[in-house]
Amino acid sequence: MTNTTNKSGIWQRIIETPQKVVRYIYGGFIRIFTPRDDNYPETGVQPFEGEIDKERH
Repeated sequence: MTNTTNKSGIWQRIIETPQKVVRYIYGGFIRIFTPRDDNYPETGVQPFEGEIDKERH
């Protein structure tokens, strides 16, 4: 009985391993090619409002 259970477990792992690999790669592919989901405000270029250190030039 343990021999058939062991063979069944081996076949199950042989079938599940490629499925896990495909799911892993597919998840990365989906993450790369889906639209962005961050909702940060578009700020654009910000002007410099500080003073330039004249001693560094």
